[in-house]
Amino acid sequence: MNPKKIFIEKIQEKGGWVNAHAHLDRAYTLTKKNFKYSYSPLKKKWYLIDEMKRLATKEDIYMRMEKALEYFLIQGTQALCTFIDVDEIIEDRALKAAQKLKNNYGNSIYILFANQVLKGVLNDKSKYWFDKSLEFVDIIGGLPAKDYGKEDEHLDFLLRTAKKKGKIVHVHVDQLNTYEEKETEKLARKTIEHGMQGKVVAIHSVSLAAHSRDYRYKTYQLMKKADLMVISCPIAWIDHPRREHLTISHNSITPVDEMVPEGIIVAFGTDNICDIYKPFSDGDLWIELRVMLEACHYYNIDHLVKIATTNGLKVLGLDKNI
Repeated sequence: MNPKKIFIEKIQEKGGWVNAHAHLDRAYTLTKKNFKYSYSPLKKKWYLIDEMKRLATKEDIYMRMEKALEYFLIQGTQALCTFIDVDEIIEDRALKAAQKLKNNYGNSIYILFANQVLKGVLNDKSKYWFDKSLEFVDIIGGLPAKDYGKEDEHLDFLLRTAKKKGKIVHVHVDQLNTYEEKETEKLARKTIEHGMQGKVVAIHSVSLAAHSRDYRYKTYQLMKKADLMVISCPIAWIDHPRREHLTISHNSITPVDEMVPEGIIVAFGTDNICDIYKPFSDGDLWIELRVMLEACHYYNIDHLVKIATTNGLKVLGLDKNI
């Protein structure tokens, strides 16, 4: 038996891979100068990339997005969602590059775009650029941790806007691999509060694995009520540094092995490629999937195929179009 061969054949039968989460506008931005930033904490990196963004031209951004997209096409990818930075640093250059990418490749692959609100959504500048991106993007992106202390307001703003515009929402949550984070629970409750069941997706939800079993399963039930879907990016978070906290024994990864049996829709993505967030990541979808199945000790081939194909279409809202 060759499980990889069986898996790849099933992927092809389903029309190819679905990469549900990426940041192509930052791909291949790693340099000898900024490599040292790779060791910095996540929240510091949110600011360290400003240097690169400030200097990037529309053509720079387009060229790296195209390079990454070409690699996914070689792998047989049928659909992909990439976040693009939209703020006062990058202004509209990533938006223009994304439009060009869609014009040139829209007939070869389903490309969806989401706005990365790396400066939050609550101050005047961030709202201005959020609004500028709103009509272009297919998916509304969120990062509640960026508006620390006002996470509820951040989510309320996103969900109200999405409901008004008829768009789905993808939100970065629980990224720090600690029991102190409960953002997935908060997102599920807000989804229900705003009547957005089935239209919201949690990206990462890594910290869920750090909680007790009782808390995890109560959260899964809440997620089911919210019809909250999840995107796991295994390589993006498996590198979390060790902590001195006493916690549940677990790997730093979305607990896919628990979520899927509970009926939660799980997809996957590559996240960052060759930048200060993930300097060694190259966007190989098989390696991404392999890290997931090994870290979660989850070997159900049919379920893994769904994660890499049909579930990806669902979280992107494409399941009715293909």
